Amino acid sequence: MSSALTAALHSSSLCFSAQLKPSSAAQPCPATQATPSILQSPKAHSPLQRHPLYTQAHTNLSLQFKEKIMCLEILGIDAGKALSLNPSLHSASLHAIHSILYYLESKGIHQKDLPRIVGMCPQVLTSSIRADLSPVFAFLSQELRIPEQSFRRVVNKCPRLLICSVRDQLKPALYYLQRLGFRDTKSLACNDPILLVSNVEKTLIPKLEYLVSLGFKEEDAIAMVLRHPSLFTFSIENNLKPKFEYFMGEMKGRLGELRWFPQYFGFSLEKRIKPRHLEVLQSGVKVSLSVMLKATDQEFRELIMMRDHDGDDRESMINHEI
Repeated sequence: MSSALTAALHSSSLCFSAQLKPSSAAQPCPATQATPSILQSPKAHSPLQRHPLYTQAHTNLSLQFKEKIMCLEILGIDAGKALSLNPSLHSASLHAIHSILYYLESKGIHQKDLPRIVGMCPQVLTSSIRADLSPVFAFLSQELRIPEQSFRRVVNKCPRLLICSVRDQLKPALYYLQRLGFRDTKSLACNDPILLVSNVEKTLIPKLEYLVSLGFKEEDAIAMVLRHPSLFTFSIENNLKPKFEYFMGEMKGRLGELRWFPQYFGFSLEKRIKPRHLEVLQSGVKVSLSVMLKATDQEFRELIMMRDHDGDDRESMINHEI
């Protein structure tokens, strides 16, 4: 365990240690007393009370609640945001939160990963290890064949995996994707895990149906998402539709070009597609869609300077390099 995580959890768990291991000589922990939870005395009974951030908290907050906030902040987690997005944290015990953090650490998650993971999915701090988290890691291992040393990479790529139901979300998405032709489950988990947390009926199927509505055969639409899985993540209204309209209207393109180069939808319309298309038109150089967009700025500049008679040779060379 990292020293930062160990120190933070240790210092914020002293009260719980006192609760679990009572001693006749030890002073009772304020957080465990039956008396009112409002902090009445400025005396410090826990190392967290001496933390600079502690004195900035509202004086009417209970000691236990303050320690909960300090624990999260010391770990780099925005406690205010987490509490706002996950109200259940207000009643969650510090001991329960510690258990979650220790469990994640046992699965290879580093302390430095926590701010992003919890920031995106604060619900993870109130999850059940047995009912929620353990099934997710079993799914990664058994269904996706992900080795334990790769858990961290997958979770960091898509923290939402941790708060998804294996039965209701992850398995249905996986089985649908496998029916489409996604065979390499390890690659799917490591490169496109967001597809596993996407709703089949509300996201995946509608995106495929939209491609078919554009004129592609269903088998061609499937081949496109297999070649470029990010198509499933693009907004129809904000991405697919405007880019398709520009391609067919302004670029006078053909469906076959998009069928073979669906990566077109991954480039910025305003910053890449339009500027390069206009430059190609002005130069009069013939260039394929893939080369026009994939070429580096230097390669593109060299390409548009070529004459029509040797443009094909230059494009062939650039295409080979890319």
